Amino acid sequence: MVHLTDIVDRVRGYHSQADFELINKAFVFSSQKHEGQKRKSGEPYFTHPVAVAGIITEMKLDTASVCAALLHDVVEDTDVTVKQIEDMFGTEVGFLVDGVTKLGKINFTCKEDQQAESFRKMLVAMARDIRVLLVKLADRLDNMRTLEHMKPEAQARIAQETLEIFAPLAGRLGINWLKSELEDLSFRYLFPEAHADLAVKTKKVSRDQDRYISDVCKRLQKMLIERGFGADCSGRMKHLYSIYRKMRQTNCEFEQVHDVLAFRVLVENVADCYAALGVIHSQWTPIPGRFKDYIALPKPNLYQSLHTTVIGPGQRRIEVQIRTRDMHGTAENGIAAHWKYKERSSGPDSKDAARFAWLRQLMEFQHEVADPAEFIDSVKVDLFSDEVYVFTPKGQLKVFPRGATPIDFAYSVHSEVGDHCSGARVNGAIVPLRYALHNGDTIEIMTSPQQHPSKDWLDFVITGRARNKIRGHIRAEEHRRSIKLGRDLVERAFHKKDMSFARFLKSGEADRVATALKSQSLDDLFASVGYGRVAASEVYDAAMQDGTSADAMRPSFIERTVRKVTGDSTAGGIRIDDVDDVLIRFAQCCSPLPGDAITGWITRGRGVTVHRRGCLKAMELDPERRIDVSWSEAVKIARPVALRVTTADRPGILANVSAAFTESGLNIQEANCRVGADGQGVNLFQFLVDDAARLQVLMRKIQGLEGVYTVERA
Repeated sequence: MVHLTDIVDRVRGYHSQADFELINKAFVFSSQKHEGQKRKSGEPYFTHPVAVAGIITEMKLDTASVCAALLHDVVEDTDVTVKQIEDMFGTEVGFLVDGVTKLGKINFTCKEDQQAESFRKMLVAMARDIRVLLVKLADRLDNMRTLEHMKPEAQARIAQETLEIFAPLAGRLGINWLKSELEDLSFRYLFPEAHADLAVKTKKVSRDQDRYISDVCKRLQKMLIERGFGADCSGRMKHLYSIYRKMRQTNCEFEQVHDVLAFRVLVENVADCYAALGVIHSQWTPIPGRFKDYIALPKPNLYQSLHTTVIGPGQRRIEVQIRTRDMHGTAENGIAAHWKYKERSSGPDSKDAARFAWLRQLMEFQHEVADPAEFIDSVKVDLFSDEVYVFTPKGQLKVFPRGATPIDFAYSVHSEVGDHCSGARVNGAIVPLRYALHNGDTIEIMTSPQQHPSKDWLDFVITGRARNKIRGHIRAEEHRRSIKLGRDLVERAFHKKDMSFARFLKSGEADRVATALKSQSLDDLFASVGYGRVAASEVYDAAMQDGTSADAMRPSFIERTVRKVTGDSTAGGIRIDDVDDVLIRFAQCCSPLPGDAITGWITRGRGVTVHRRGCLKAMELDPERRIDVSWSEAVKIARPVALRVTTADRPGILANVSAAFTESGLNIQEANCRVGADGQGVNLFQFLVDDAARLQVLMRKIQGLEGVYTVERA
């Protein structure tokens, strides 16, 4: 167990001006309040906050953080209030304790919506003061270290959320030792058999590995010192979960994982990093494609180092990391190495603000996205994925999740650039919009006022910002179309009852009806009708609730005359003129063609779906949602159709069927032909045709061929 003297000595080692009296006071107060409480292990509960404070001192955080670690459970587990903490230890400590207490109530394994909302709360706490999260990570680490005392189902749940949420957050903050330990502890409880097997295998080779590591370190040290470098060299085996992840990624056994050893070289300055790299490459053969320069291109958490994999002594692959001592501090402790706090101050040095660019972006994004599932999915991509580094035409560096596309790049520049992105040049060459960006690419976006976001873009964009902007644009377009469709449906309902829709709009009844049907405005009411949430007949019935309304809404003589002359555009149903309208969909089950008898069904959130009359699937739908639809006289559209043709298995018959298509002016787009067990040929032909009558002519022509048994629409 960590003692008060250990904590004080550690803090004095990196912060001689700390308020040790306040730390002592927090230690005593927490000890008194937790007196009599026990952990699952049977140990006094106070051992936990002391252990958390010990971890905080390993991160070399300030007095307020150490006190918050000691006090982080007193508000939740005792009768102490946040106000009492503030009065006794100051507002800063009170704020941190309150923040950690709230994070302690977050459950990351509950339903998706609740999980997303919990993550929002964590983001808000992180954005206000990152020390809240650092204390929470220390709390989680000690809980993981003592997880063996929990029930198996609790172990699995806590380990899963640690691996999915807390370990990646530690990595994003650059605290690699913490990330590695959280991953290994999670690995132990989530995959106990794999963990035990790998632990045994690594232990078996550890003696040989230790000798090998010592030998390589001596050789590295010697070759660098001989050339005048003041270098420190060390080596280690990669942690268990890292090896396990590599085995899964490459689908290989432990014995086949070559670069399980990593060596570290610490030098005086950046120039020495590159010079030392040259020395190592001159002595040991580098593996092509395995060099990474994180000094020139730091990771988003500002990790900097040169990584290279070489064929070392004994013809073994080894990874060598070369960095300065300052870089090493950042690599090990991340944000804790540079996030300096003055006493009673919560502001970072300006030069460290770049470390939280990702957090600011995440905060902006969580304000923009209403859908919880969409938010949590995007966060996992934006926060926890590998990065790719690309450049603007002016040489500005931008970092994206691996797999990002020019569309993602365009939206990172500006929403307008993304909305009107029509193409992209990568390194001077035009590429498809779904092109996956590579490290070092220079991206130039081409725009056009006529270009607008497409649903297809959602199939390949990666970043949450791009997905959110595209979905927002599509929703706005669908809302606009749903208003138009809903208005047409309501107008049709009025005309069917010989009532004036125009008079309804001009009367005060329209706003009353919208309110009665729980819509904020008339447009919202029409949109609800267009989306199928409200029936057009409901709007009519609500308008006619007052008997006096009927007389006021009778069509005038002029309106009746205009209808007779122009024809009622809605009589006989909705005419389908714009087949590309997303709110008018053709059912794939029956593929209706112009000329087919059709019927329409209002579907929830998708407008009107058009089926052929007699379609079995349509008959299963709610009859209350059926509407009459008809083809516009001017409609000229080619629709996909499939014909199933059963024939005898004889030479030349497919050529005759193909000739029938050619004579009818139709082109087969896809054909699937096979012979069944009964010796009959079953042929499926897919093609485009613009008229049901033309299709009937083709079917009769094929049916008349010798050797053809049946012809039917599939």
